[in-house]
Amino acid sequence: MTKDYLDISELSVKLELINKKTGKPANYILRFWEKEFSGIKPTLLKGNRRYYDKKQVDKISYIKYLLKDKGLTIKGAKQILRRKKNIDGTIRNNIEKDYLKNSIKNRSTNILKKIKRLKNYG
Repeated sequence: MTKDYLDISELSVKLELINKKTGKPANYILRFWEKEFSGIKPTLLKGNRRYYDKKQVDKISYIKYLLKDKGLTIKGAKQILRRKKNIDGTIRNNIEKDYLKNSIKNRSTNILKKIKRLKNYG
């Protein structure tokens, strides 16, 4: 596959969904989320192997943020994902702003680490 797609293990590692006992990717979490959230539809290729495009990766990382970082329940995360323009629109906007802020912070941290490695190794 090209870099446009991630398989389920690569996505688990990217999202830091790792089984603490074995150190292996916790793919079962992503499979469970596929059943719970209707918006997650991976491409199935090569013997039903799951591959996720950028749009799916972004959606799943937002779901992970809502569930793991914000501590919402699955029901609460579904409600936020369903809401378009409700009375609680400000809550959704604040959560989305926090998510984007954390996403930019993580990306910039990764870029800084790569720059330091380049400086060290020329």
